Amino acid sequence: MLAADPGASIASIATEAGVDRRTVYRRFASREDLLAAIYASRLEAIEIAIEDARLREAPVAVALHRYVENIIAVNRAWPVDLARMLADDTVRARRDASVREVAAFLERATNEGLLRSDLPDGWANALLPQLMHLVSRHMPELSPARAADVVVDTLLRGLGTP
Repeated sequence: MLAADPGASIASIATEAGVDRRTVYRRFASREDLLAAIYASRLEAIEIAIEDARLREAPVAVALHRYVENIIAVNRAWPVDLARMLADDTVRARRDASVREVAAFLERATNEGLLRSDLPDGWANALLPQLMHLVSRHMPELSPARAADVVVDTLLRGLGTP
């Protein structure tokens, strides 16, 4: 609900969940506490996805596909934008650490020849999250594995014909 309507009320969230709003308030003192819990869960899922992909030690192509597949699953399970919480120093630090980890991996992918080195700095960093976002939202019929195939193929080969 919050992904579709960030201003959704606790009462409407409770109704959608099939519980009384008092039940929600017993667990979360305020709407902000509920949002913080959602964002914390999304951050934790992202961190687990990155760790599971083994970006530092797995073969680059394997790690790339695994990372993309994992993040697509996270995007679908937690379809909320972390940008609303970046004013919180802890959230920002955790998000920035994840961004740095992926940036280092994409640099490794470039150094090992999987990604082109003649593109502007940061291009893969900017493009990859957008591709994952698009497939997560606009192709829900694809499994995370198949969606990752589409993203990785697009990233590595583009849309043009050979």
